[in-house]
Amino acid sequence: MEWGNESLVREFTFLGFSSLAGLQRLLFIAFLPLYLFTLGTNAIIISTIVLDRALHTPMYFFLAVLSCSETCYTFVIVPKMLVDLLAQKKTISFLGCAIQMFTFLFLGCSHSFLLAAMGYDRYVAICNPLRYTELMGHRVCVGLVAAACACGFTIAQIITSMVFHLPFRSSNQLHHYFCDIAPVLKVASHHSRLSQLVIFMIGVFVLVIPLLLILVSYIHIISAILKIPSSTGRYKAFSTCASHLIVVTVHYGCASFIYLRPKSSYSSSQDTLISVSYTILTPLFNPMIYSLRNKEFKSALRRVMGQTSYPIN
Repeated sequence: MEWGNESLVREFTFLGFSSLAGLQRLLFIAFLPLYLFTLGTNAIIISTIVLDRALHTPMYFFLAVLSCSETCYTFVIVPKMLVDLLAQKKTISFLGCAIQMFTFLFLGCSHSFLLAAMGYDRYVAICNPLRYTELMGHRVCVGLVAAACACGFTIAQIITSMVFHLPFRSSNQLHHYFCDIAPVLKVASHHSRLSQLVIFMIGVFVLVIPLLLILVSYIHIISAILKIPSSTGRYKAFSTCASHLIVVTVHYGCASFIYLRPKSSYSSSQDTLISVSYTILTPLFNPMIYSLRNKEFKSALRRVMGQTSYPIN
């Protein structure tokens, strides 16, 4: 694919933290351990799920895929951001910017559809427990993940192609710390209302459709939980969904704020702040929400560490 043959811009300059020039080294010191902790916890989650047969269930299969996706997602954005916090010249090539946008869109869109698949998994587990093994077999789980990735890939290809075939002749300064859609569109010399509308409608499809599917799933889940006679049973059933609900709220809340707003309300400073939350903080908290506070997972982790002769107290 040719990226913007008519463009005179050969590289972009990031200005995401330019207003905090005196604090950039401090931000590096703060963000680096958070990023390393995120990588470590996701590595623990993936390896534990792979090594412990008790976790070879659909729910933990989706969790392993989610952890892998988040690890790749942060790897696309955070290392470059950390380098730029210490660098005088905060630039990225035109092609590099296109690759970064495509990759994070692919992973982010896949993430949205994957959360919908996880909602369906919880629906089947609570509303059809006797047929759970049949309805959520290995082929079905792999098929759902493959469908989520295929949707993410297609959407990322469409948006990235539309954005980087626009002419870039004036400014190359991005008021952000990575190549997000709105900052790149803002420096394009010309973009039609049609392209803006198409990108907005794709954003609606990626965010609203999966969210509606999740809401429908949880309407049935709540209805089924309320029919459970014992309070202990209701609590246990709801606790299996609480982590998913928290992650869904954070993911769709941040993404909707950024991608479903009118262009007139665009604010680079607000977007930078929100982007930090879903590129650094959300991937940091998701492993703890899903697994490290989960008794079943912690028991499996002890077994795995015991097998490798590193017991956990």
